[in-house]
Amino acid sequence: MCGIIGYTGNRSALPLLLGGLAALEYRGYDSAGVALQSDQLRIIKRRGRLAELCKALECEENLEAARCGIGHTRWATHGEPADRNAHPHGTERLALVHNGIIENYSEIGDFLKRKGYRFSSETDTEMAALLIDWFYLQSGDPKKAIFAATDMLRGSYALGVVFAAEKERIYAIRRDNPLIVAVTEAASFIASDIPALLAYTKEYYRPDDGILAVLSPGNAVFCRSDGSPVSLSTERVDFDVTAAQKGGWAHFMLKEIHEEPVALGRTVSHYLGVDGLPDFKNPLLDRNFFARFERVQILGCGTAMHAGLIGRHILENLARLPTSVEIASEFRYRDPLLSKKDLVILLSQSGETADTLAALRYAKKEGIYTLAIVNVVGSSVAREADAVLYTPAGPEIAVASTKAYSVQCALLYLLAVYFGLCRGTVTPFLAKELCRSLGKQAPESVRAILAQNDRICHCAARLQSAEHLFYIGRGVDYALCTEGSLKLKEISYIHSEAYAAGELKHGTISLIEKGTPVVAMMTEKKLAEKMISAIREVRARGAFVLLIVSAEIAEQYQIPYDERLLLPPVQEVLAPFPGVVALQLLAYHVAALKGLDVDKPRNLAKSVTVE
Repeated sequence: MCGIIGYTGNRSALPLLLGGLAALEYRGYDSAGVALQSDQLRIIKRRGRLAELCKALECEENLEAARCGIGHTRWATHGEPADRNAHPHGTERLALVHNGIIENYSEIGDFLKRKGYRFSSETDTEMAALLIDWFYLQSGDPKKAIFAATDMLRGSYALGVVFAAEKERIYAIRRDNPLIVAVTEAASFIASDIPALLAYTKEYYRPDDGILAVLSPGNAVFCRSDGSPVSLSTERVDFDVTAAQKGGWAHFMLKEIHEEPVALGRTVSHYLGVDGLPDFKNPLLDRNFFARFERVQILGCGTAMHAGLIGRHILENLARLPTSVEIASEFRYRDPLLSKKDLVILLSQSGETADTLAALRYAKKEGIYTLAIVNVVGSSVAREADAVLYTPAGPEIAVASTKAYSVQCALLYLLAVYFGLCRGTVTPFLAKELCRSLGKQAPESVRAILAQNDRICHCAARLQSAEHLFYIGRGVDYALCTEGSLKLKEISYIHSEAYAAGELKHGTISLIEKGTPVVAMMTEKKLAEKMISAIREVRARGAFVLLIVSAEIAEQYQIPYDERLLLPPVQEVLAPFPGVVALQLLAYHVAALKGLDVDKPRNLAKSVTVE
C-alpha cells in the first residue's frame, strides 16, 4: 500500500527522501509528499506521480538545508486522490505520514471538533495527526503525545512523525503495518519496506507493535508506553541494491519472469537434504510433525491463493491428503469448521498481507497449527506463524507477482512429497525422483518457454484490442487459468474471467460470440478429449481460440485452434511451471503492446496492508 521513508543525518534530506520514495513506487500510489525541517517545518505534497511532486519542489527555496524529513507515497483509502488528501498531514507543530486505516476516524473527528479543530482533508490520517497535536499541546512531550493518541486509535497503522521543535528527530510507531528502522554511522532511517534503504544499509530493526522508535542522526532508541527501554537485534537482508533495480530490462515484471528458472532452482536446492529428500531446515518439521495432520487448509489472497489451488492438486495427488483452499479475507468471517488435526498453510509474498495476517491470528486463536510460506524474512506473517518456510525468490518489485507464485508452487510441491512419505503414498525412491525432476525439469521447462518470447508476443498482439477474454481449463489447468486471467486483467485492464471448461454450458457460453478470445489450457492428458469438446463448442460460436498445450498432447490429438503455444515436454505434475510462465508472458506483452505502465498498474498496490 502506501510508502513511508524518513531520514535524519548530516546530509541534505530531500534527495534521500525522493530516492527512497522512488524505491517504494512499486507499492502503488496516487500522490506523494514530503515534510522537511528547514527554517520551519514545511510540507509539500501533490497528487500524481513523483514527477509532479518534484515540479512543486523546484518552486520552493532553502529546502536543501534540511537535514531531517519524512516522505510518503499515498494509495487512496479515505478521500479521493487530491493534493489536500496527500501526506504528510499536520499543523505548524508537527507533520505525520501514515500507512494503514484508522477505523474510528469519525469518532476521533468528533472529539477533535469539540476541541476546536477544523479539517483540511477527507482522510483518516489527518485525524491521527491532529490527535497527536492535541495531546502534544497538553503535555509538550512528543512521546507522551504519541502514546496517548495511539492508545485511542483503532485499526492498523505505521506512523512517522516529526516535530517542529525537534529539528533532528523522527518518531515512529506501528500496529499491524510494516515499518523498519535503520541506523548508519551518521544517519538514521525509517521505511515501510527494505528497498528504500538498500542504497545505504543492509541491516535494520523491525520493532514490534506498540514500540516507539526515536531516531536522531546515527542513533535509534526504542521504548514502551510506560517509558521502559526495549533492546532490539538487527536483521540483515540477503540481497543487494542491484537485485531491486531493473538493470537493462524494459520492466521489472519482465526481469522477474526471466528470473524464475534461477529462483526455482534455488528453492529446490535450499530445501533438499543430502539424501535427496525434502529438508525444511527446522527440527520441528519432521515426519512425526507431518504425520499428525489429516487435513490441510491453504489460505491466501490473489496470486498467493491461486498458488494454493496448484498446491491442493499436488497435495491430494501425491499425498492423498484432503486439502481445501480459501480466500484469506473470507476465512474468518464464516465460522469455519476446524480441527486440531488441521494444518493451516498461509501464503504471502510480502508476509504483510492484512487479510492473511488476520486469518493467521484467527487460526491460532482456535488452537490450529499454522505454517507460513513467505518471501520476506522477519515479516509479520513469518513472525506470528507457528513455523515458517521462506521462499528464496529475491525481491519482487513489479506489482503483478510472478516468480513468487512459481516458488510458492515449488515449495508446496516439496511439502506434498514429504507428506506423501509420511503417509506412505510416496516411496523414498519415488520421492527422490520427484524432487530431482522438480529441481531439473521445472527450471529447464521455464527456460524453454522464455525462449518462445517472440512467439508469445505475436499471440499477445492478437489479443491486445480485446474488451473481454475468457480462460478455460480442467483440473490443474483451471487453477492455472485463474492466475492467467488475474495477470491479464490487473496489468492490461482487459476484463477476463477463468472458467472450468465443464461449466461453459451452464451459462458462460451465452457470452461467446464471433471474435471472442478464449485462451484454452491443456496439460492433462486424461482430460484432453473433454477439453477438445469445450474448444469445439466455443469455436462453433465464433470464438478466437489461443491454445496453450503440452507438446505430447498436441502430437497425440487433433485439436482445433486459431493460434497455438506449445509447452515443452515435462512430467505432467510439473506442467504448471512452464504453463504459468507462458500466461505471465502473454499478459505482460498484451499490456506492453498497449503502452501501459506494466510495473505499476492503476489502483493496485504490491503489498495490501489494509483489510
